[in-house]
Amino acid sequence: MSSDDEDLNNAMFQEPNDYFEPEKPATYTEHTLLSGQTLHLRLVGYNPLWGHYLWNGAQVLSTYLQKHAAQLVHGKNILELGAGAGLPSLVAATLGAKKAVVTDYPDAELVENLDHNITTCALLSEPATNIIAEGYLWGSPAKNLLAHLPAPAQRFDVLLLADLLFNHSCHAALVSTILDTLAHTSEAEALVFFTPYRPWLLENDMAFFDLCRDKGLEVQRVVEEVMEKVMFEDDKGDEMLRRTVFGFEVRWRDLKDIQGRR
Repeated sequence: MSSDDEDLNNAMFQEPNDYFEPEKPATYTEHTLLSGQTLHLRLVGYNPLWGHYLWNGAQVLSTYLQKHAAQLVHGKNILELGAGAGLPSLVAATLGAKKAVVTDYPDAELVENLDHNITTCALLSEPATNIIAEGYLWGSPAKNLLAHLPAPAQRFDVLLLADLLFNHSCHAALVSTILDTLAHTSEAEALVFFTPYRPWLLENDMAFFDLCRDKGLEVQRVVEEVMEKVMFEDDKGDEMLRRTVFGFEVRWRDLKDIQGRR
């Protein structure tokens, strides 16, 4: 084979220069607290797990935590799942949470971004000692998460889940993590906030709560807030539903039964 033929052969198996999309840079946004203070957040440039958005559910959940900080935040141990930029956990840490463990899928870029938002948060002490970022796969053993709890706590007082229910195939894993990490007390609760971005699949979203009930948890709706505009303008379906954030609290239904099985 001549050198010209070899060069041509090699070229056939090389991607064109524009085959791969260029890596998208990080973006920045901010969230104003009820106090008037501002949290500045970095979002990853792009992530297939949707970590490059500041979701409506996270914003409404953050406001809910501020309004009920005395009951839900002060001195509490808090775990956030699928955190993205980590807004609710950052809010909890600034409001006096004893410990906030903020998690997302164990992807290096996602976890590093959470770390960045913690270390650059001007409203936290330096270094921030009451919040830490971890990679975590829903439904997997929670030993590493529970290890961050200050003694004598064994589980978390409050769990935060913002805009995760569109992952229908992950509902069982999410519920499993709630069962493994939620404290066995009457005050402990998981706060699950979401928007039906695909209104025709609302029933599938709500199936999460049926699964919670099947596992010995009770569910109560606590929030219904209509946002000023939809997140995804090109989406189809009922616009009012796509603008609405629903918030639910999930608690143990029969604590005596739970404690009896420990």
